[in-house]
Amino acid sequence: MGEAATKGCGTGPRASGGRAAFAPGGTAPVPDAARSCAFTDGDLTTYRCELRSGLTFPSGREMTGEDVKYSFDRIMKIKSPVGPASLLDTLRSVDADGPTVTFHLSSPDATFPYKVATGAGSIVDHTKYPAAKLRSGDGVDGTGPYTLTSYTKDDKAVLAPNSRYQGAVKGGAARPVELRYYATPAALDTAWKDKQVHVATRQLPPGVLAGLNPSDPTQRVFEADGSETRNLYFNTRAGKPLHDPKVRQAMAWLIDRERLAATVYDGTVDPLYSLIPTGITGHTASFFDDYPGPDPKKARQLLTRAGVTLPVRFTYGYAEGRGAGEQEAAEIKRELEASGLFEVTLRGYEWTDFQKRWASGKLDAYAVGWVADFPDPDTFGAALVGTGSSMNTGYRSKTVDRLIQDSRRYADRGEADRDFRSVQQTVAQDVPVLPLWQGKEYVVTTEDIGGGQYLSDGTGVFRLWSLTGI
Repeated sequence: MGEAATKGCGTGPRASGGRAAFAPGGTAPVPDAARSCAFTDGDLTTYRCELRSGLTFPSGREMTGEDVKYSFDRIMKIKSPVGPASLLDTLRSVDADGPTVTFHLSSPDATFPYKVATGAGSIVDHTKYPAAKLRSGDGVDGTGPYTLTSYTKDDKAVLAPNSRYQGAVKGGAARPVELRYYATPAALDTAWKDKQVHVATRQLPPGVLAGLNPSDPTQRVFEADGSETRNLYFNTRAGKPLHDPKVRQAMAWLIDRERLAATVYDGTVDPLYSLIPTGITGHTASFFDDYPGPDPKKARQLLTRAGVTLPVRFTYGYAEGRGAGEQEAAEIKRELEASGLFEVTLRGYEWTDFQKRWASGKLDAYAVGWVADFPDPDTFGAALVGTGSSMNTGYRSKTVDRLIQDSRRYADRGEADRDFRSVQQTVAQDVPVLPLWQGKEYVVTTEDIGGGQYLSDGTGVFRLWSLTGI
């Protein structure tokens, strides 16, 4: 959709209110459209929610448990490769009895409460959304803090406070908000400098982020550790140039994350040697332990053992106009080709086309950013390296799948640490994905705007209602 900036103040656009949300600074979900939610059994396979009374959609129709069931059933029927269905891989069925909604899981899943607090838990009006396909047009009907009053693709979304809202945001939203979208980081930077927006966040150009001055009296700058990661994904299917794990291991010996972070991103990101970022349970440095390189000699030895023709030729796809993706691709190409062991063809695609190509297995290699859906290591597990993952690398590992499933048995998420450390050890050996960097959270506001430090929660959801002073 491009990059976003805000003008006005309010809440980020959700299709509707979910049953749960995350409070600022919190890691546990709290009820939103629900009065309460809890597991009803000790084995974590039955999860039940009681809805608040009086919730209504913009049409005035009351939201019921049937709408909740319909919303989850719809996600599983559509099963979009770039949608939230992969988050609900343990959901077997949903029952609704008045305001009581019961989720039946196929296996124990202590992370399920986190998942229903994401966008996957948004409740739609069953009279407005088709049961088995995406809704056409630009309408949105939900019960969240805001209603969508207008939307222009690739331009802006205008939100108005929902006077009927009842949920976790105390007091609801006070003012309207206009979200503006920009095709490139440079365009966002121009809009910010021209004072067309009050708040800018997400992907300002790296050079701009590196030069932000917290002492500048004309603006407020907020920087915090984030959980956004960026990984290089490989098509591991038979017949593809990167099918052999030894070829992918050789690439792991050649890519210089330190240089990538310093040159392409001006030090605004940190090199990442783990599938799970720092600050999340289970983080290790498994890729540094196995590939502390760069070491072209070891890369050549692996390729010789693999018996492949040198240089190994493959195509690297990237999304045009998305952050520093093009510059990043050029740097990775340079690092791989400097060894004489690889020949990389770069191809840029429009974002939607790029998504479709990786979802259909048409790309040999591709880098994608990943923003945590919820503050738990599971969001970096099944969705990225589990069988049938969102990244569609074709990778399958019984060991990884078993460890991820076992990790969900622990209500105390700290106890899942050992399983996720083992997951990362296996992934570092198989290399279906190569971690590149971990991002930081940057928010810049004009001097008359307060609350910028509360805007982002690290999961891609904007708490725009926290902004004050407009």
